[in-house]
Amino acid sequence: MDAVGSPVRTRVGEGGTGVIELDRPGALNALDLTMVRLMTQALEGWRDDTAVRSVVVRSTSPKAFCSGGDIRAVRAAALAGDETAVKTYFTAEYGLNAMIARYPKPYTALIDGYAMGGGLGISVHGSARVVTERAALAMPETGIGFFPDIGASYFLPRLPGAVGWYLGLTGVRVSGAAAVACGLATHYVPAAELPALEAALTGDDGTAPAGAPPARYVGAPPSELTDHLAAIERCFAAPDLGEVWARLVAEDEDRAWADDTLEALRRASPASLAITFDLLGRGARAELEECLADELALACETAFTPDFAEGVRAALVDKDRKPTWSATL
Repeated sequence: MDAVGSPVRTRVGEGGTGVIELDRPGALNALDLTMVRLMTQALEGWRDDTAVRSVVVRSTSPKAFCSGGDIRAVRAAALAGDETAVKTYFTAEYGLNAMIARYPKPYTALIDGYAMGGGLGISVHGSARVVTERAALAMPETGIGFFPDIGASYFLPRLPGAVGWYLGLTGVRVSGAAAVACGLATHYVPAAELPALEAALTGDDGTAPAGAPPARYVGAPPSELTDHLAAIERCFAAPDLGEVWARLVAEDEDRAWADDTLEALRRASPASLAITFDLLGRGARAELEECLADELALACETAFTPDFAEGVRAALVDKDRKPTWSATL
């Protein structure tokens, strides 16, 4: 039985569905080490349990599925010079990501609200990712002096065209419909129908649990991303970061989008942009485990840089949204 007040609650329904509930609403379910370990423990216990047929991951918060990793704690450990704590956290988190990717049973994430950074790490690697019209997905790490991790160097380059480079460099948020369109999500359901879908997946509606969301939820409405796909390809399929910038400056056909994109890049850490561009290039040619190993080594270095300390300060500590980066574009 889960402890009272646990940030992760687990249960197995009579139909054999393991349910993981994220319950740290005050932090928008930001994954701390305890949550990572509790999720890992549950999945390890269910992996070879023949009574458990599938897994559903959900949030108790109406605002967020999971807003990311607990980077405030990582920053604090880094500022204290605690290399062991930093490595322990990232090792555990990336190990969970790898386990989800190789999980032998259907694993469905129900994303209603924010899913960013580490929130994608516990969803995008699963077999099904269900989003609603209230979902907002992003990899916003370049804006805090970090880089897209949790296996993003594997899955971002494998999105259609240059969309992965666009999302990884700018950190832009996309809607649930856009997430389905680009492959971050697999199913779209109106939020009003989510409880019924969840009941069907878990068997709480009295029927045999469905192993996966029904096919009728595969489609999604038109998204804000669709109109910009051609411009994303023109600008972000460039051979280097400098050329991305030059193409955005020269973009004529989708000028308003290009201006917004340039502004997003200006807000990001220049060092993070360079790291991210190179990381995605390597990840496009590597397997997931290789990408996670590369990210682990890089994370244990980047967490101790001035830009990470400054980026997290500006975003989550002082919340002035005015980071001073160590370099300029």
